[in-house]
Amino acid sequence: MRITQLETFVVGTPWRNLTYVLVHTDEGLTGVGETRMLGHTDALLGYLREAADNHILGSDPFAAEDLVRRMKYGDYGRAGEIVMSGIACVETACWDIKGKALGVPVWQLLGGAVTDRIPAYANGWYTTERTPEAYAEAARGVVARGYRALKIDPFGTGHYELSHAETMRTVALIEAVREAIGPDTELMLEMHGRFSPATAVRLAHELAPYRPAWLEEPVPPENLKALKKVAARTDIPIATGERIHDRIEFRELFESQVADIIQPDLGHIGGIGETRKLAATAETHYMLVAPHNVGGSVLTAATLQVGFCTPNFKILEHFNDFADSEIGKVVSGAPRVVDGYFERNDRPGLGVEFDTDAAAEFPQQQAYFDLWADGWEKRDPRGRR
Repeated sequence: MRITQLETFVVGTPWRNLTYVLVHTDEGLTGVGETRMLGHTDALLGYLREAADNHILGSDPFAAEDLVRRMKYGDYGRAGEIVMSGIACVETACWDIKGKALGVPVWQLLGGAVTDRIPAYANGWYTTERTPEAYAEAARGVVARGYRALKIDPFGTGHYELSHAETMRTVALIEAVREAIGPDTELMLEMHGRFSPATAVRLAHELAPYRPAWLEEPVPPENLKALKKVAARTDIPIATGERIHDRIEFRELFESQVADIIQPDLGHIGGIGETRKLAATAETHYMLVAPHNVGGSVLTAATLQVGFCTPNFKILEHFNDFADSEIGKVVSGAPRVVDGYFERNDRPGLGVEFDTDAAAEFPQQQAYFDLWADGWEKRDPRGRR
C-alpha cells in the first residue's frame, strides 16, 4: 500500500482554524488527521505542500514510524510547532488507514484497552460576562450536561502580577463557580503561563480553599526553575506541557519532577505514536497524562485512542460542546460525552469520518485569540477589535 495523495482542508471560526488532512492510498483507503494551529495555519499548509513531495507521497502508511523519522529529521532542521503539527496530521491519518485496513480500532493496535471509558472535562464554557453570577450560571449548565469536571482561567488579562482588586474579583468568581458545581465536581485552574512564581504561589494560596484539581501553567513554560519554585510552595498538583512540541523536550521536565500531570497536545507533538511513547515515559516517572485538546472531533478521537490503552491517562479536555458546536457536523461518528465520560467503541481506525462538503460551509478565517486582551474569554475577536 502506498500514499498517492494528500489533501488539506481548513474549517474556520473567528478564534480557531482547524486543519484536516486526508491521506489517500492506492488501495482506496483514506485516513484523516487534524490539528488546531493558532496563528500559523497558512505556514502549516505550506509545510505540508513541501513535505508531500519530499516525504509523504509514495510512502507506506503502515510504516508510519519511518515516515515520522524522515519528516522530523530529513530536512536537517530542528522541528518545531509547525513541522511537528504537520507530522501529527499525517501520522494520525496513517493510523486511521491501518485500523481500517485491519478492521480494528487504533487502540487495539497500540496494545489493547485498559479502560472502557475516559473522563472528560469541559472548556470553552465561560464565554460570558466576567461576573460571579454569570460564571455560576454557566457552570451549572456544564454540570447539567453531565460533566463532572471543568476548567477555567478566571484571571482576566493578568500578566506577571495581579492587582489586589483583580485578585479579589478572581476569588469571587471561583467561589461562585465552586458553589454552583458542588463539592464533588473537579475544578481545574488554568493560569496560561501568566504569572511570576511569587504571584502564582500567592494565587494558589488564595484559591486553595476551593480545591482546584490542578494548577495549569502557573508560570511561562520556558523556565523550569521558575516552575519548581511554585511546585515547592503549593500542595495543588502542577499540570503543564501543552506548549512542548517534541517529546524529547519533556526530558528535563521529567528529570526535574516539578509536574504531576503532563499535557501534551497530540496534534502538536507528532501524533498518536509520539504521544503514546511520551505517556509511557511519564508512567515511569509516576506522572499522569491529561492531554491538551482544543481541536475538533478528529483530534479528540485520535487522543482517545491513546487514552483507552494508557494506564496513566487521567482525563481529556473537550471544547466542542461549548465552543463552535455548529462545526460538529463536519465529522460523523464524533466522540460524545455521556455522564461525564467518553465511551470506548470498536469502530475501525479512529472511528470517525470527515465530511468535505460540510467542511466547505466553514471556510478558513483570520482566526485571532489574544489571552491578554480584554474579553478574551468570550472567544469572539470580532467584538474586541
